[in-house]
Amino acid sequence: MSASLVRASALGLGAGLPTRKSFQRKTSYSSMKRSAGRVLRVVAEDTNWGREVSVAVVRIGAGVLMIHNGLDKLVDPEGFAKFVVEPYLGFLPHDDPLSFVKWTYLAAGAELAGAAGLTLGFLTRISSLSLFSTMGLAVYFHVAQSGLEGFPLGGVEKHQYA
Repeated sequence: MSASLVRASALGLGAGLPTRKSFQRKTSYSSMKRSAGRVLRVVAEDTNWGREVSVAVVRIGAGVLMIHNGLDKLVDPEGFAKFVVEPYLGFLPHDDPLSFVKWTYLAAGAELAGAAGLTLGFLTRISSLSLFSTMGLAVYFHVAQSGLEGFPLGGVEKHQYA
């Protein structure tokens, strides 16, 4: 007997504890097949399809919206680097191997790959992390550019960015 079983039996608690031999039971292929069928039925019965469909709709919707955000950076990467990344995100390393234009391409790639992964349901946590990081920098840019603009109840003057 193992040490824990010996201690349990010494305290008078060992009446219903299994012995080591009961764990060494051989399992036949047919019993494994029957138990796999039971597991599949239990999984199918326990699935909350409403929640699964809702999560899929939100995931696909967010992914499709983020594709536009990534493509928007590729329209004019030099302009985006000059007017957004350089003045507002200048704290990003921009020495020899990296430049502000390369940061723009990296952001666009992260948004496109992350959006594709999120939409297809492939590596969704990594995809979400890439989108979260680019959107965090986007929020920083907008707050640094125009402030909170009366957040949470104020209105934006002229409804445009100056």
